[in-house]
Amino acid sequence: MIAAREGGGNPDMNARLAMAVERAKAENMPKDNIDRAIKRGTGEIEGADYDEVAYEGYGPHGVAFFVEVLTDNTNRSVADIRHLFSKMGGNLGTSGSVAFQFDRKGLIEVPAGSLSESDLFDLVADAGAEDLELDDDMFTITTSVEAFGSVVSALSDAEVEPESASLVRIPSTTTALSSDEAGKVMRLIEMLEDHQDVQAVFTTLELDDAAIAAMS
Repeated sequence: MIAAREGGGNPDMNARLAMAVERAKAENMPKDNIDRAIKRGTGEIEGADYDEVAYEGYGPHGVAFFVEVLTDNTNRSVADIRHLFSKMGGNLGTSGSVAFQFDRKGLIEVPAGSLSESDLFDLVADAGAEDLELDDDMFTITTSVEAFGSVVSALSDAEVEPESASLVRIPSTTTALSSDEAGKVMRLIEMLEDHQDVQAVFTTLELDDAAIAAMS
């Protein structure tokens, strides 16, 4: 709905909408539901109006949080998010209080399969990608926000199907904690992600293998 509202209802002309439709199909959403959501976004039919909102703040031990929310009631959402921060010893800040600690990027993951790294690099580089990395059996493509749509479109034209594609916030600096301290931060992350309005949670928490193993 949001993608259609902001970029139009034609997936061929709206890369964000095209990816939203593909994700909906992957979750077995009925075609009629997808069509209705698009028409609500373009104003062809009436429905609940949703807004994208970002909340920023600091969690336990000074870890910065950037929380993306999709809501039809901003008063409810901000009260709930503030309560979760307070419950875990953090605090919700003002707009811009932590955003400067994150870089906005496009992140696309493509299963390696039989793909040639050099061919994929040429394809995405020509479309404006910033970086391509291979980790085990997955290619990770990084783009600027502006080039995200063109890279997704180039992959689609080449019949290369991403496993995921989204805009993310990558921390420019990170906060390393002990396993006990990191566990409290992870608890807040889980509580936020469980909230019905929260779409994504980004933090500056740094987790090394030792901390992950200790928490496990």
